[in-house]
Amino acid sequence: MSDPIKHECGLAFIRLRKPFSHYLKQHGTVMWGLNKLYLLMEKQHNRGQDGAGIASIKLNVEAGYPFLHRMRSAEPQAISGLFKNIADEVDELCRYNPDALKHPGLMKGHIKFLGELLLGHLRYGTQGKNNADFCHPFIKRNTVPGRNLALAGNFNLVNTNELFEKLNIVPGTFQKQSDLAAMMEILHHYLIEADKQNPGNVDIKSVLQEVIPMFDGGFTVGGLTGEGIGFVFRDRHGIRPCYYYIDDEVIVAASERAAIRTTFNVGENEVKELMPGNALMVKPNGEYEVTEVITPGERKACSFERIYFSRGSDEKIYKERKALGLNLSEQVLNAIDFDLKNTIFSYIPNTAEVAFFGLHKGMQLYLNKIKTERILSWGKDFDEEKLSEMINRRIRTDKIAIKDVKMRTFITEDASRNEMVQHVYDITYGTVRPGIDTIVVIDDSIVRGTTLKESIIKMLSRLQPKKIIVVSSCPQIRYPDCYGIDMSKMGDFIAFNAAVNVLKDKGEESLLDELLQKCRELKEQNLLHTENVVKQLYKSSTVDEITNKIAEMITPAGINIPVQVIFQSIEDLHKACPNNLGDWYFTGDYPTEGGNRVVNQAFMNYMEGKNERGY
Repeated sequence: MSDPIKHECGLAFIRLRKPFSHYLKQHGTVMWGLNKLYLLMEKQHNRGQDGAGIASIKLNVEAGYPFLHRMRSAEPQAISGLFKNIADEVDELCRYNPDALKHPGLMKGHIKFLGELLLGHLRYGTQGKNNADFCHPFIKRNTVPGRNLALAGNFNLVNTNELFEKLNIVPGTFQKQSDLAAMMEILHHYLIEADKQNPGNVDIKSVLQEVIPMFDGGFTVGGLTGEGIGFVFRDRHGIRPCYYYIDDEVIVAASERAAIRTTFNVGENEVKELMPGNALMVKPNGEYEVTEVITPGERKACSFERIYFSRGSDEKIYKERKALGLNLSEQVLNAIDFDLKNTIFSYIPNTAEVAFFGLHKGMQLYLNKIKTERILSWGKDFDEEKLSEMINRRIRTDKIAIKDVKMRTFITEDASRNEMVQHVYDITYGTVRPGIDTIVVIDDSIVRGTTLKESIIKMLSRLQPKKIIVVSSCPQIRYPDCYGIDMSKMGDFIAFNAAVNVLKDKGEESLLDELLQKCRELKEQNLLHTENVVKQLYKSSTVDEITNKIAEMITPAGINIPVQVIFQSIEDLHKACPNNLGDWYFTGDYPTEGGNRVVNQAFMNYMEGKNERGY
């Protein structure tokens, strides 16, 4: 998307089911599991660039020797940095023991992260500071092995304060900024209670069944215990994604199907989706179970995973993104008055390329239809030149915009910073006939509209087109997210600001004060979670009114070239992505009560001039 937002962490879980000697014999290296963890994390590096972390559990370790290890980094290139540390440790061992790589027992005893259970995490910080302390996995240590816990996840919770209250914990500054800290306290507390009841033989299924109903949010979470239990669980609505693969050598889970397929070279049907409300649990002896741990609710898998977040190398996601572009064809044809001859199609940024292919296909289908009709209408009245000209007509596509290296300004003054922002993108000169050609550019989504106004529209206008049409492959983003995406402030959304401006244009801004008063009353009654009050704001305007206002707002001052915006409809979004119907940021239909509380609080913050998160 042209406006960068932080989103969606990545999870990697591996449980080796054979002795290390097996991997040395079958795959030529005792490091096979760690190599796979590295690949699994690198293939999901799109999901977290604020930091990374890994944890490992060694099985059957003698008393007095460490069995739980954890390493985290918030440095650039965090994944490679972590694994370089492991490689350096191996090199150091081999310097004095040249044959160490051929001795699995020696390697396990000396290499910290050579464990049978491995947990990796990639972090996008939607809250908290970007330092290693906030990187997952978090760990809890205890002198009793089974009471040691490592935990990592892709999630946000909206009821962390309530979780701390359950255990009578007053959270510190760090804990207040970390959802995982609250989840860790709850899970660890109940893990200890379960170990007291059945020492050394915890029923992890019962623990998960007890604690998961306490969590309000969207989550995929992986954990390891000191006695060798591994688990991965998913929220009851399936908001955050999770997939797994199992064979006689390994049990693996990750946030993206394609990452597992590539890392382990397996077919699509061999990688299963961990269904909403289910958990994958592995016992210390390697036996596993995939079962329901909380009653599933209405499936609300995040649609942004398909639109933008997950890598498009997954074949289903690739097809869905093409469908998103194809579905916009009719709207675009109407906007250009079916004048393909004088229209150039492109995309901004590169992540919109697959949707662009779909839009191009739609244009090509229409052009082929026109070609057929024209040729049939000629009868026998044509010659080779006339027929050749018709057959060779093509949809005009060009790489109009080029994203330069990441621009950074050494000056903090606003005017200088705004000047630099204009040059994040550059244009390909000579592609547009001034005053004749219309430019159509497709984007994944329009969040704030800042980059469009400050950079893209200004840049495209230098080519002097007849008209600029910006196409969004997803609908208007109208509401905050509280399940893992960094979209939590109402004032950040151009659709919300446009709706407010439309109200003001109509002289109906008093509705804002009415909605604020209603939110305050609900909060006083502890009922802020019962309804999404902000929906009433959008009911006062049509989709077209808000869309037209957005086009007006992203048009820079002094630009006289007409700018039009086209959004995907909710209906066409669901047609393209039928299994990911989570659309609360578009519709306001939150899957949990906590979502209503967040959107109402975000609206109150906006009205009261507070520049802070809604949760």
